Amino acid sequence: MDISTLLNSIRDTHQWFAGQAARQIDTSLTLRNWVIGMYLVEYEQKGQDRAQYGNALYQTIAARAKNFGLKGMSKSNLYGFRNFYLTYPQIFQFLTGKFQALDNQLLLRLTEHSIEQTKTVQFETGKSPGVAPNDINQLLNRLTYTHFVELMRCDTELKRTFYETQAMLNNWNVDELGRAISSMLFERTGLSTDKAAVLEKHRKGSGLDIADYLKNPMVLDFLGLSEKSSYTETNLEQAIINHLQLFLMEAGRGFCFEARQRRISFDNRHYRIDLVFYHRILKCHVLFDLKIGPFDHADAGQMNLYLNYYRENEMSEGDNLPVGIILCAEKNNALVHYATGNLPQPIFVSKYLLNLPSEEELQQIIADEQKKLNW
Repeated sequence: MDISTLLNSIRDTHQWFAGQAARQIDTSLTLRNWVIGMYLVEYEQKGQDRAQYGNALYQTIAARAKNFGLKGMSKSNLYGFRNFYLTYPQIFQFLTGKFQALDNQLLLRLTEHSIEQTKTVQFETGKSPGVAPNDINQLLNRLTYTHFVELMRCDTELKRTFYETQAMLNNWNVDELGRAISSMLFERTGLSTDKAAVLEKHRKGSGLDIADYLKNPMVLDFLGLSEKSSYTETNLEQAIINHLQLFLMEAGRGFCFEARQRRISFDNRHYRIDLVFYHRILKCHVLFDLKIGPFDHADAGQMNLYLNYYRENEMSEGDNLPVGIILCAEKNNALVHYATGNLPQPIFVSKYLLNLPSEEELQQIIADEQKKLNW
């Protein structure tokens, strides 16, 4: 063995053990936060002087913890610990297994508490039927507490299980997990006819273009429009305006509303662009054309007209080329390909749906993804 090989071996050994130590620290902090959350819930239910503090309980604890020199015990963090305990009661199993050989006060408190509270919480927050819960040992060994903070944003156990699986399967850092949740990867995967392709595209990532910020399909269930009722494009536009904040959140990141029914004229012929946005990240105008029916090739020609006008008359210094988005109820991918190919400005055709997929479909997606973890 030469000196270079020796040094490489020493370096690799150091990095491996340093990584193990860092993971153990992360796991310990995660468990600490869960136990603190358990104490908080226990006090809220059985504290003899809890009525004295009322709504100021967490503010009082945060202030006194600061006096004790304890860091990371802000009011918001304490609420997070409490929610962490309530969201992941199964961590109790990991803790009792980890400390079963130790005769200490923590194990005693855990055992006593589990009799009255933990079992009840487990039943109340159990995973949805048909989806096996992710192994808590894997979750704690592979995810940090900040991962769990992101996961607690999910409003259902089914959705949370999906993102837990994807985070472990793809080794996501916290930012990557947050982007997946914000872009509604769970819903978009369930709504897609090619679910594997949606997941694979998200895993590979892509360059910075409008496709990275636009959700496709868009779920517009908050508009209150029934797929079976009769409505016009004006109804659709008005519903979007009435729920503009929710629409902007659903459309993706960076969209800023600019105009509705923006008129452009050529002699005595007038055209109106349904919705105009400016994308603050990509620095370009984004034009929406709303269609209640399926996409047609003529829609692409009309959008190209709008984009050419904006390119020559509305662009400011530093702006990138405008982008067109045709939002329709149905689309044929082959027709979209040939209708929008080789145009000077990018045109995207996005489908909208007024209802989410069934829970059974979403459960099957999660089960298929969990198989890849080789349990």
